[in-house]
Amino acid sequence: MGCNMPLSMNKTSANSRLLLSLGFIGTFGAVALAHYPLLRLPYLWDEAGYYVPAALDFFRHGLLVPQSTLTTGHTPLVSVCLALAWWLLGFSPLITRLTMVAFAAGTLLALYILGRSVASRETAIWACILLALSPLFFAQSTLAFLDLPAAFTTTVAVWALLRRRMAWFAIAASLAVLTKETAIVIVPVAIVFVCLFRKPPGKSTWVWLTAPVVTLVAWTAYYHNVTGFWTGNAEYLQYNLYSTLGPGRIAASLLRRLYQVFIAGFNWLLVGAALLGYRRMKAARALKAAEETAMSKEHPADPRKEFFFLAACLGAIYVAMLSVVGGAVLTRYLLPMFPCFYLALVLAVGALPRPVMRATFVLVAAGFVVAWFINPKYPFAYENNLSYADFIRLHQQAAEWLSAQPGTPRILTAWPATDELRHPELGYVKRPLRVVGVQGFAPPDFKNVADNSFDLLYLYSRKWDPPDNWMRRMPLLARADEYTAPIRPVFLTFRYQLHEVAAFERRGQWVRIYAKSQSEAPGTVTNF
Repeated sequence: MGCNMPLSMNKTSANSRLLLSLGFIGTFGAVALAHYPLLRLPYLWDEAGYYVPAALDFFRHGLLVPQSTLTTGHTPLVSVCLALAWWLLGFSPLITRLTMVAFAAGTLLALYILGRSVASRETAIWACILLALSPLFFAQSTLAFLDLPAAFTTTVAVWALLRRRMAWFAIAASLAVLTKETAIVIVPVAIVFVCLFRKPPGKSTWVWLTAPVVTLVAWTAYYHNVTGFWTGNAEYLQYNLYSTLGPGRIAASLLRRLYQVFIAGFNWLLVGAALLGYRRMKAARALKAAEETAMSKEHPADPRKEFFFLAACLGAIYVAMLSVVGGAVLTRYLLPMFPCFYLALVLAVGALPRPVMRATFVLVAAGFVVAWFINPKYPFAYENNLSYADFIRLHQQAAEWLSAQPGTPRILTAWPATDELRHPELGYVKRPLRVVGVQGFAPPDFKNVADNSFDLLYLYSRKWDPPDNWMRRMPLLARADEYTAPIRPVFLTFRYQLHEVAAFERRGQWVRIYAKSQSEAPGTVTNF
């Protein structure tokens, strides 16, 4: 019998690895198929401005700190992963997007494993379905940003904490920090959790808990040696830290973060159902505790209670941190907390009667899918839903039209279109075009633009600004959101004597191209 046990254990371990591999392959295939129309799209916004150039610097020159774009202090693991994928399979948007699909599949699989450690198979599956369909996660599943990989490694770290596998926690949390430096917030959460829910930690536990800190310190020292800064650069620090520390700015950011977590994208529907379920869960738990007390039983460890604590602490620390730092209040920065957040909500809804629970999940899933396509009545980041695909396709059309123009006209536009037209590797043009950059499309941005500095003006809906924009009706909200209305094209056409030569539009987003009236360009092209 003693001889058979190792064989049995090895067989079980091999079966587990096989199931894990099959689960990843199946999840990867499902996510890739769901995103099939999006897999060959060129790069979007910050992908084009930082993340892809940074990965190319490592791919081509082995540089962990990029030189072809701004130095932001971001840790380099995602750049390394993308470079490895390009080295194996070739550099293209398709390979980039499939690499990010792999991170999305890994996150869903990690969430399922985490869910099975605290709940039933059905609950874990529903958590994965709702996370996969949530508009933010669905949109981010192919985009080369840092937040989705950070969500994967953070979810694995939470699972390791619950299962008391501290070595696994050290590895996962260190990888999370190397994915994005803000993931270091998992460490204080882990320390509090271990002190409250585990026996007094020994020396080895403290070693594992501090491993992510050591990893970040090592990266910071390396970055300082290369750049002279401990993180970012002077401009980056001013935008993301020094300018964000006012009490009013922090309060406004906190309100926006709470909205992003609890209300946006039909989250409010799941949160409302979870509140109802939590009341039932709390009543059932109180009754069970009373029965155990009456029978003089000891209260056993409750994995669900421990998970709720971890999910609440992780969410709170992310919301607090991102209300204080970060110039852009982007929803994707919260992505590392969302897998645990959705699992916690699903667990709470699971306390409702089963028919009600399933009907709720189906309704929420339908709402999430609707939110892929429906935009709010206020400015939001296109990357929060499938609006990003409309943005890219519009810019593809504009780049194709501009590339077909005779000669080498000077094109006045704002970032990210400037990079799209200058760098063929981003997927928009086959050769670099002549570009004159302007800061943005607000009236002050054109103050110093001379009449003779450009030949074509390329305007586009750089920010979502619907006709019934709430910001124009609520000045207080506009001030809190730092909203500035874009300049009206009619003012530019009058000032610079322009006429429209091309126009493209998709689901409320638009592109307008203007030429100088004294030099007639080809006939007007309109595509609605």
